[in-house]
Amino acid sequence: MNRRELLASAAATTVVAASPAFAATGSPMPQSRPVPPVARKVPVRIEQLGRVRVDDYQWMKDDNWQAVLRDPSIIKADVKEHLNAENAYREAMMRSTEPLQLELFEEMKGRIKEDDSSVPLPDGPWEYYTRFETGQQHPLYCRRPKGQTTGEVVLLDANKLAEGKAYSSVGETDHSRDHSLFAYAEDAQGSEVYRIYIKDIATDAFLGETIESAMGGLAFSADGEWVFWINRDDNGRSDKILKRRTRGGEITTVYEEPDDGMYMGLQVSSDYKYILITSGNGEQTEYRYVPADQPEATPVVIEPRREAVRYDADHWGDRWVIRTDADGAVDFKIVTAPTDAPSRANWTDLVPFTEGRLIESISPFADYLARVERYDANTRIVIRTRAGEEHAIAVDEPAYALGLGGTYEYDSPMTRYLYTSPSTPTQTFDYNMATRERTLRKTQEVPSGHNIDDYVVERLNAPASDGALVPVTILRRKSTPVDGSAPLLLYGYGSYGIPMSASFNTNRLSLVDRGFIYAIAHIRGGSDKGWGWFLAARRMTKKNTFTDFIAAAEHLIEKNYATAGNIVTHGGSAGGMLMGAINNMRPDLWAGVIGDVPFVDVINTMSDVSLPLTPGEWPEWGDPITDPEAYDYMYSYSPYDQVEPKAYPAVLATGGLSDPRVTYWEPEKWVAKLRPATTSGKPVLLKINMTAGHFSSSGRFDYLKDIAVVYAFAIWAVEKGWEKA
Repeated sequence: MNRRELLASAAATTVVAASPAFAATGSPMPQSRPVPPVARKVPVRIEQLGRVRVDDYQWMKDDNWQAVLRDPSIIKADVKEHLNAENAYREAMMRSTEPLQLELFEEMKGRIKEDDSSVPLPDGPWEYYTRFETGQQHPLYCRRPKGQTTGEVVLLDANKLAEGKAYSSVGETDHSRDHSLFAYAEDAQGSEVYRIYIKDIATDAFLGETIESAMGGLAFSADGEWVFWINRDDNGRSDKILKRRTRGGEITTVYEEPDDGMYMGLQVSSDYKYILITSGNGEQTEYRYVPADQPEATPVVIEPRREAVRYDADHWGDRWVIRTDADGAVDFKIVTAPTDAPSRANWTDLVPFTEGRLIESISPFADYLARVERYDANTRIVIRTRAGEEHAIAVDEPAYALGLGGTYEYDSPMTRYLYTSPSTPTQTFDYNMATRERTLRKTQEVPSGHNIDDYVVERLNAPASDGALVPVTILRRKSTPVDGSAPLLLYGYGSYGIPMSASFNTNRLSLVDRGFIYAIAHIRGGSDKGWGWFLAARRMTKKNTFTDFIAAAEHLIEKNYATAGNIVTHGGSAGGMLMGAINNMRPDLWAGVIGDVPFVDVINTMSDVSLPLTPGEWPEWGDPITDPEAYDYMYSYSPYDQVEPKAYPAVLATGGLSDPRVTYWEPEKWVAKLRPATTSGKPVLLKINMTAGHFSSSGRFDYLKDIAVVYAFAIWAVEKGWEKA
């Protein structure tokens, strides 16, 4: 029996009984108030590691879910019926907010420059950019002669690509080094199953067959004669790197990953000398390289994968430059290695490890090395010469975000960076690393108007139960009182080491301008205060994420930014798991809880090895199939499993039918279990997008309509709008 078969057999399930398709509701409700759908219960007894749990709603998972991701129309009839009933109930309950939703949408749309365009990125004789046309949902991908304002070539009109489709999202795009070819990846279901198209720019003709079942990443060989991509298998995982000639021909395997728990990546080195193939998870990584001018060569390993050692590799002209946590460098260090001998035995420290200073990324140029660092929930950019001289780009503000903006020109002294803060629209600068001169190229426009001086950005530090200080970023209008009377929205994530940047978001202003205080809790599980901040809240310490969030709320209450019962919480994906956990732990604190695509059915998902992400997620959460201790700990916080009778706040859960990351049945099951459990009489609502996946609607305006529903719910929850439903 192989590992996959062993794991699949570890959780045996038994159907106990089935009740009618839709059970009768419990106590009668007033006739004027919409009646919620009540899902049938089909108890399934699950034995695992000597433990037993019963799942009443496992039937909501379509047994043919892999096919549903590629064609959502084939979802089984009873699931579709229930999802449609839930959507109808939510719409009926929130009908009084429809004028508000429209108002919010128009406000958010009014803050978008409809004919916006990116700052062009130069590359040889051309400069590449995206732009929008007024009224259009999707961008145009374009180029023009460098330094000119005429001679535009439209490489892809994503609006035409989206015609006749409920969903269309362009993933990665790329052009060959000789600028003759253009490639793009499209997801037409929201399932992140991409098709890749390659075309000859001069003739606008497509080359070869469309590449099917791809992950979205792609790379050209140095001469543009070959294209590489990542295959997506039937379970939605990256399993191999494939290649073929760009003009068509036989598809061959470059590398096949033997471990289901490793995610694959594909990129070209900054100096364009190598095609890089990555395999990694939260515990370990492994890089391979193929010379870009020898596309048929066998991939060479830089450093074999090792438990608890991660690294990112790039090529810096005459050597490899590597960011790694090897040798106890928890917050990473930078090393170099010879081009022909890149293994760990030949690594030489370039930038040493400093505890609490997380090196997030590196970007090599011919004569410089740029890196992004994070310290105490803020970022800075450091420029280093080959001789070792360093200088930093930083901002003296309580909360802000800096990031590198990308470049095509390795030999140039010019780089690009972006600056933003919760009150400051994004600014794009070109920066000369030699002279240290910066040029403002663009300031994000807010057509309906935005006065920075009307807003206050603050940073608090909330003491956690173990003494750790949790940063909290606050945005409010100057006129909003800090006396506990204002409603507050508290946002959090706290997983995978992903930090919450203190950046500008025009959508939030629709709440802030209505008197809300908007706060972001930089909780453990993210890397806001270094990689140790992440390590302190995963696997057997995961509950620190939840208690940090509660501590942030209690500190905001103590400092009169909020009042218990007048706080709305918001988080998505793994942040949706956070929402489910704090909803169970401290329901008294919240007026409303919003879980977008919430990962709430933790035990069942982490025990189902057929799902796309499960094996690769065990380093983050633990393995409940083989590890009893991991099972017990995970079960103790799993939001779905810990639902019990209590006075829950109003809850909105959202999901996407074709979501491969957090499958639609997680929010569906959560709502089905939560609604009969709550004793507060407050509504539990579900919004499933029947034509999208993890990232909501694909069009920029349709996406705003989804946000408008969420923000309308936040206002509705604070105002107890369901009492008028």
